[in-house]
Amino acid sequence: MKSRYNWFPEVRIPIKKIEAELVSAQNALRESDAAFRTLADALPHMVWSTLPDGYHDYYNSRWYEFTGAPAGSTDGEAWNGMFHPDDQERAWTIWRESLKTGKPYEIEYRLRHHTGEYRWTLGRALPMHDDDGKIVRWIGTCTDIHDAKEYAAQNEILSRELSHRIKNIFAVIGGLIGMSARSDSGQKQFAASLQQRIAALGRAHEFVRPHSEHSAPRDLPETLQGILREILSPYPALADGRILIAGDNVSIDDRGATPIGLLIHELATNASKYGALSTSNGTVKLVAAINGDELVLSWLEAGGPRIHGPPSRTGFGTKLTELSIVQQLGGSLERNWKPEGLAVEVRVLLSRLAR
Repeated sequence: MKSRYNWFPEVRIPIKKIEAELVSAQNALRESDAAFRTLADALPHMVWSTLPDGYHDYYNSRWYEFTGAPAGSTDGEAWNGMFHPDDQERAWTIWRESLKTGKPYEIEYRLRHHTGEYRWTLGRALPMHDDDGKIVRWIGTCTDIHDAKEYAAQNEILSRELSHRIKNIFAVIGGLIGMSARSDSGQKQFAASLQQRIAALGRAHEFVRPHSEHSAPRDLPETLQGILREILSPYPALADGRILIAGDNVSIDDRGATPIGLLIHELATNASKYGALSTSNGTVKLVAAINGDELVLSWLEAGGPRIHGPPSRTGFGTKLTELSIVQQLGGSLERNWKPEGLAVEVRVLLSRLAR
């Protein structure tokens, strides 16, 4: 009678059990592959995958619908030919770097649409690792961002035009003050001081208005205290010593400067209209403190009109500053309407203020 077992050192395994396990594994693999393909085709994004060496071996239906390319025609390295000629070398360079280092892949490039036009697309990919940490596959997506980039470009044009007109208004006001002072020699010194403050307000506006990567000011102060002094320089209270800037000083670049500057500009404007800076004796204390990996920035008003509670309405500027701190910098902002004056506390990770 034939044995139903294969004999191995110290082990005997039924043949039928091995066959059953192999069939089960193959069925599970087919089900997993089918589930992945169904999920990939259900997504609105173009989905693709590659072998560890970068060889593209799968695209979902969205890829072929977008590009109009015949199935299988972009396998291997043929995908790069779908990009705009000016983007191909850059795409290759970044992709090779990801393959070499295992770092996530991310790039914006122009991808040829089935209509023949090139549309801006965001490409991303992450590596899959086995239990030993070895890359076994790359899974990536392409997302059509063409319309969003066009809207952003239009908004940038409008923002520049609006900023240009606002700066012209500052210049006209300064000119009118100078012309008026010529007829009264006793007012020349006052007029000159006022012109300087208006010019400083114009510079502050340039720092805090929304910027793109290309329109951001190149001469920003490189420290938090430098930004605070630049934004607050138009206010006489700073020169009078009624605005105190104290505490820790930290490095800051354009990523952190605009949200922080926008907040301080909004607080100073409101303080001048309704708070401590609307009186001759009111004070503002700005204190920065490093707490672990966080920056804690406090704004404390005193000596202004008595506060009886938070305002009944929240203005657009207040909402914009909260969005800037919370969403753009990932921090927190808390307002406390004390009877003696407004107290504001901002917490932001130091890593979000400078690259």
